[in-house]
Amino acid sequence: MQTLIAIIVIFGLIIAIHEWGHLYVAKKVGILCREFAIGFGPKLFSKKKNETVYTLRLLPLGGFVRMAGEDPETVQIKPGYEVGLTFHSDDTVKEIIVNNKAKHADAKIVSVERADLEHDLFIDGYSDDEEGLIRYDVHPQADMIVDEEREQIAPWDRQFGSKKPWKKAAAIFAGPVMNFVLAFILFLIYGLIQGIPQPIVSNVMDDSAAEEAGLAEGDRIVAIEGESIDGWTDMTQMIQQSPDEEITMLVDRDGATESFTMMVDSVYEDVVDAEIGQIGVEPTWSHSVFESLQYSVSQIQEVVVLIFDVLQLIFTGDFSLDYLAGPVGIYDYTGEVMQLGILILVSWTAMLSVNIGLINLLPLPALDGGRLVFIGLEAIRRKPIDPDKEGVAHFIGFALLMLLVLMVTWNDLNRLFM
Repeated sequence: MQTLIAIIVIFGLIIAIHEWGHLYVAKKVGILCREFAIGFGPKLFSKKKNETVYTLRLLPLGGFVRMAGEDPETVQIKPGYEVGLTFHSDDTVKEIIVNNKAKHADAKIVSVERADLEHDLFIDGYSDDEEGLIRYDVHPQADMIVDEEREQIAPWDRQFGSKKPWKKAAAIFAGPVMNFVLAFILFLIYGLIQGIPQPIVSNVMDDSAAEEAGLAEGDRIVAIEGESIDGWTDMTQMIQQSPDEEITMLVDRDGATESFTMMVDSVYEDVVDAEIGQIGVEPTWSHSVFESLQYSVSQIQEVVVLIFDVLQLIFTGDFSLDYLAGPVGIYDYTGEVMQLGILILVSWTAMLSVNIGLINLLPLPALDGGRLVFIGLEAIRRKPIDPDKEGVAHFIGFALLMLLVLMVTWNDLNRLFM
């Protein structure tokens, strides 16, 4: 149960910050955002603030921001319709009641002759209490009420399709960017609390290779086998790759450089299922803000490089589903991470956020990167791609993405239970 709660909180945070990025920038460039949703399926909670309905839905498998104009309007007022109208004090239309007009006693009943709710914002119609054809000016924030459900109309200048390509791209790009911002903040928190390990010896273990070679507390390791050491991670990686090998290490001791030669010990590591090297020293921990900032940037870079290394395997023919983890695999890994403490869970959340942000930027239909490709083509062609063709591309991309998720999930189940 704890793992399930952790998964919901982690992905709720990652999804919320991603969708908030879309929402914030879309509003800034003037796009009407009808809904900000966390999850899919039936609504569990909803609250409208300003022009946007904020909803929490049953299935915590993602989220979305519903921008006006991305999908065709579900209800259109056509000639012959009979609608109810209510008005603001300046006589502009406040509400357009499509059905259940009897529940709105104050509404004026109008038989529609013509209507334009996108560009000129008017309804021409006939009313029993007025003679002749009357034009009713519609307020740009008027509500359409269908089955007692309200939805604000979307004038053309508030729709996604009306915006310049760079504004569309900004609204789409903002989601993945916020995932990187979240990861940066989480890695920074980890660094400030946990501290950043420095290649400075704080303790030498008894009977270790380091003790036999003569390393001492306060020694700063500056190079191994002629390669300079920039941080503790660099040092440990080089040592771990050299089990049962002799290495030469340059150390700064009290301002003087000294050389030490030692035979690296070999230990079995369950996580990597292999022998790795160690010399038996512990680092000095720094809680410097500057070093924590550097750490945050470097961790994001490492995760990005790792992801691209895996993607590169697709083109070399060495790719395997074992390199990917689906919902089941992530659930299992999260359970293991929880055993290591809250700070490791924070770091794990940051890595997942980088993954989601970067994967979303891949130029594949159904992902943000795919949408950016179509926006780029629009900018080059100087006219939008046919919405129907783009919709088909995204639908196919989504179907293939779901197929991949199913395959990875099946692979996770086989790996865990078979």
